[in-house]
Amino acid sequence: MRELTEQEQFWRGKFGNDYVERNQSDTLLAANVALFVKVLGHCQPVQSILEFGTNCGMNLRALYQLIPTAKLLGVELNQKACEQANQLGIAEVWQGSLFDYPIAEKVDLSFTKGVLIHLAPDLLHKAYDQLYHSSQRYILIAEYYNPSPVEVNYRGNQGKLFKRDFAGEMLDFYPDLQLRAYGFAYHRDPLFPQDDINWFLLEKR
Repeated sequence: MRELTEQEQFWRGKFGNDYVERNQSDTLLAANVALFVKVLGHCQPVQSILEFGTNCGMNLRALYQLIPTAKLLGVELNQKACEQANQLGIAEVWQGSLFDYPIAEKVDLSFTKGVLIHLAPDLLHKAYDQLYHSSQRYILIAEYYNPSPVEVNYRGNQGKLFKRDFAGEMLDFYPDLQLRAYGFAYHRDPLFPQDDINWFLLEKR
């Protein structure tokens, strides 16, 4: 059995449990709906979506409001978060590391939102592979952006948050991917604030 990384152990434990409570609100749900409206506006209709790092399901709740007929799938490491996401009754959420998720079917859209930034940098290529191989058309990367890799102190913790050009790396690693659209969600948006997230929609040619 694979030994969990330092980052995975961190999110599986108390910090991950506390994060579940901090990141649930009607304001966040509305902001997520607004973000996904922009993203989905650049896609052909999608009927299946897989989120790596589902947490308690705030992103899937927004997507369910927008596409209630879509098949929603999730992957979540933290047991508490996974249980809450499954209790929503809108998605099938698999508990475990995204690195270990067994891809059984391809979806129209695979994505991460605020997840790649928390992974061990030397394992990012495995996360990219999961995103790439699970999607038959679209991949969404919604993360903190920096043109070159940099580590950031995260609530007093070292080695837990890294910024870089995730989408650019995927475009370099997989020649059949192309950039379809991109945007930015600002924390001071008066209506739909997000945590300064850059999003990139990639499409397989």
